[in-house]
Amino acid sequence: MKKLYRILSYVLPYWKQVTLNTFFNILTIVFSLFSLALLIPFLNLLFGINKLITVKPALYFSTHSMLNYLNYYISQIIIHQGKIQALVFICIIILVSFFFKNFGRYFAMFFMTTARSGAIRGIRDDIYSKLLIQPLSYYSKNKKGDLITRITSDVQEVEISILNQVESLIRDPITIIAYLAFMISMSLRLSIFILVILPLTGLIIGAIGRNLQKNSMILQNRFAGLMAIIEESISGLRVIKGFNAIPYFNRRFEAMNKEYCRKQVSVYRRRDLSSPLSEFLSSLVIVMILWFGGQMVLSPHPTIQAADFITFIVVFSQVIPPSKSLSQSFFNIKKGLASAERIFEVLDADEVIEEKPDAVSIESFEKEIKFENVFFKYQKHFVIKNINILIPKGKMIAIVGESGGGKSTIVDLLPRFYDVTKGSILLDGHDIRDYKISKLRGLMGIVSQDSILFNDTVFNNIAFGMSNVSQEAVEEAAKVANAHDFILKMEDGYEANVGDRGIKLSGGQRQRISIARAVLANPEILILDEATSSLDTAAERLVQDALSKIMKNRTTLVIAHRLSTIRDADEIIVIQKGEIVERGHHDVLIKQNGIYKRLQDLQSFK
Repeated sequence: MKKLYRILSYVLPYWKQVTLNTFFNILTIVFSLFSLALLIPFLNLLFGINKLITVKPALYFSTHSMLNYLNYYISQIIIHQGKIQALVFICIIILVSFFFKNFGRYFAMFFMTTARSGAIRGIRDDIYSKLLIQPLSYYSKNKKGDLITRITSDVQEVEISILNQVESLIRDPITIIAYLAFMISMSLRLSIFILVILPLTGLIIGAIGRNLQKNSMILQNRFAGLMAIIEESISGLRVIKGFNAIPYFNRRFEAMNKEYCRKQVSVYRRRDLSSPLSEFLSSLVIVMILWFGGQMVLSPHPTIQAADFITFIVVFSQVIPPSKSLSQSFFNIKKGLASAERIFEVLDADEVIEEKPDAVSIESFEKEIKFENVFFKYQKHFVIKNINILIPKGKMIAIVGESGGGKSTIVDLLPRFYDVTKGSILLDGHDIRDYKISKLRGLMGIVSQDSILFNDTVFNNIAFGMSNVSQEAVEEAAKVANAHDFILKMEDGYEANVGDRGIKLSGGQRQRISIARAVLANPEILILDEATSSLDTAAERLVQDALSKIMKNRTTLVIAHRLSTIRDADEIIVIQKGEIVERGHHDVLIKQNGIYKRLQDLQSFK
């Protein structure tokens, strides 16, 4: 139940709407009960089944007192104006009752819609915010398709199966209690009989609901698997086609889809059982009431009058729909809690990168960056060991080495994409964990090998993350990045859409827009992660020229694949298996005839 309470906590900010919903639901119940309770006694009186009441009864706050008083009022209309006028009066009362019943029903739904939609928006906002602050290691352990499923399908399932039932959880118990109170006022003995029978039907329904929740969790995991395959297939379509792997992926998807369909049939069969089962159990209860109540009416000394018994049955029949609705809500909630559990797995994921409550702000970089005895463990093994690097302001430090040696991991520690396991990284003498994360990252600009562009215009990709940026500033940044000319040649210039992940542009063009983005941000610390390694010679020359412009008088940390781009670095650090094995200027490292020289020779050989 904790998960249900937690989901419902998202409704609490909309307590005013929920209160109004409850008020109008009560209004609906009152007029519904009023119209039903009056119908049979009035008709009995109208058609002469009961004698006309000529003596005005005392009016008390009880069902019998109010009905007797209304019977007296109808009797007076029949005596003085005739049965036709009494019939017109009864019809008007019933019509007015149904009008106010439906008036209340509409406004109850009107206010609940705001609360339900607002709660879902809050859940989505929280999941999205949580996904954004998770470290990169989180995404290496979780499939993107599964995460997408949790923020889309699972949230939608929570809306349909839980939040859509919130009104039922409020309205139906009130309806049942109101009708039961009316029934008790008519016959305590008959009402007790009903209250003994109803819990037995609830136990049967509950047993099915527990099984439904377990299978619904399995179903959502199967759907997440389908989404993961779809996401992988679209992302890797070029490779799938190139290696003739379409039949393999078809078989893989069909097998997963078949298993999902099988489990879906099982879950839906159990869910669909709730309505007919509850209806059958309700009819069984009615038959038992007819048998028990019929004996009370037909006995030599009846304890309930026939008209009252008929009214009792009619009122009880109106308890069945909200009871069925409540049982259906119970089943839906059990199904929705499986999705809620998957949502809370994301929301409750450990925040590995945490900001201290007393974190300080930093507005500028003044002196130096220092890696001091830094170790980093990924899962069980250290991938970075005893790293010591000093980066004075305005200097260029290059990190080189074989693939998988830990170069990118070292660089990712600086903006706190990961946190060090041991040791510390100091910026101007303070541990970077003491700074506000947003302020720390605000000092840095990152240009990576995989230039990430968003499905938006060229202008918005360059001005990414900034507001109130002028056209002139964006164009100036593009000129520095050698991107202005090719942008102008595009059909819509700076308003041209670059497509998903910049697919409408070449690799070199995407990289130069990424550089323009960094130029516009004007970072004090520039991080270049193999920014030219995937480009051809012509594109590399343009990108390298743009990088040279942006690196002037700027503190730069470079991961280099092509060693020719870092000859002028103030210090080159060679990494092997997570450790520093060589360091120094280009000429010094060449003379050492070590790993750096071997890497240089290999590239020359190529």
